Amino acid sequence: MASRNHAQPKLRGIIEAPQRTSFRTTVKGPERPMFRSKAVRDLSAILELNRNILSWSCNPPPLTLDRRDHTPDLHMQDTDGGWWMLDAFDRKLPADAVTIAEAAASLSYRYRVVDRSEIYDGFRLKNAVDLLRYVGHNVPLGDRVRLLAILDESGPLSFADCLRVLRETQPIAALASLILQGLVDVELDEDLIGPETMVRRIRA
Repeated sequence: MASRNHAQPKLRGIIEAPQRTSFRTTVKGPERPMFRSKAVRDLSAILELNRNILSWSCNPPPLTLDRRDHTPDLHMQDTDGGWWMLDAFDRKLPADAVTIAEAAASLSYRYRVVDRSEIYDGFRLKNAVDLLRYVGHNVPLGDRVRLLAILDESGPLSFADCLRVLRETQPIAALASLILQGLVDVELDEDLIGPETMVRRIRA
């Protein structure tokens, strides 16, 4: 009997572990990204939760400047089909931003330097990091359909109410995964995600 009781917590931990379908750490980016600095990594987290961003990558093509090549930190595609090259605010640039933008334009890219405030002001980065822990979590069909149907019928619901609907897997992981997949939406800028945070259905 004693050995059976000792085994139960371990078994319960296995059952409750997040159901990951891959070892990806991003939804819109590469499988195993490498970043020049922490600021660039944090910028990528912001891009992950931006509904206007379709994809991003760490390996943009180099830009030929007068004296040497410059490879920006990231490049991305927005939902309008536009391509961008980005440098984080902590990058020491080999030329002024206008010159780099002209070189990017020759490759049909737009270019900008992302200011520190765009990454670190407000709660978006902390919320993004919290949600990205659940990249790759598999949401069972029943939970997904059940939650989306209730949001269709009732309109926006609190985070806590949505968790009560999810029965087949870890509720927090499932709801975070649905947010990352762009099926539901929450406010990320005003406060940390909590029980009162409202969840809304996103329609294509």
